[in-house]
Amino acid sequence: QVQLVESGGGLVQPGGSLRLSCAASGRIFRNYMMGWYRQAPGKQRELVAQITSGGITNYADSVKGRFTISRDNTENTVYLQMNSLKPDDTAVYYCNLDVGRIDYWGQGTQVTVSS
Repeated sequence: QVQLVESGGGLVQPGGSLRLSCAASGRIFRNYMMGWYRQAPGKQRELVAQITSGGITNYADSVKGRFTISRDNTENTVYLQMNSLKPDDTAVYYCNLDVGRIDYWGQGTQVTVSS
């Protein structure tokens, strides 16, 4: 069974930073794309960032230049470094593992940006 566990969320002031982590249990997932999505209350889930097995990244326009996704395949962990946070970044952030026809999701971690 695949299990993804997010951590690192919390309350931060505008302009601050947070680092999210997603640890995958069991097998090594170095051959698959992983990513971060977020969902704010009353809104659809949206892509934040993706990273391929080879380290190629893709970001939503709203976070380019502020967020950085990375992965440690040895530890089966993907990270999201979030800088210059804005109130609009407030959402539940979900870790995603894409194995082609199947997607696995974590439980989510809350990020709140407020003064």
